Amino acid sequence: MGIGRRPGAYVCGIDAAMDVIGGKWKVLILWALAERPCRFGELRRNLPGVTEKVLTAQLRELEADGIVHREVFEEVPPRVEYSLTPLGASLNEALAPLGAWGRENVIGGAYDARHDARPPARSRDGAHGGGNARP
Repeated sequence: MGIGRRPGAYVCGIDAAMDVIGGKWKVLILWALAERPCRFGELRRNLPGVTEKVLTAQLRELEADGIVHREVFEEVPPRVEYSLTPLGASLNEALAPLGAWGRENVIGGAYDARHDARPPARSRDGAHGGGNARP
């Protein structure tokens, strides 16, 4: 099963990728499944704040796009596990540099250490002034 093209034309590859991973929880689902397959309840515990309804919808979309595999085990009670497909694993690899950028520039506070947190002063004509610039 491959990724289904959604309505509307894509402007670029990033536009197409964002269509697949768009939404607050999809990237975090991919991150959680990178370690190992998870059951629904385990995913929900790993993603504080996600509702059951939203998690279900996001998993269904990722499954329809061929990113996540849903396996039902014929047991009593029934057990369902979610895992990444090879396509999902490759998407996770593509997101790794973005995660590294976030750790380095946002979580690590590197932005504040290298740049003034205040926006540059504006002159009367709206142009940026150099008053807050750091070397």
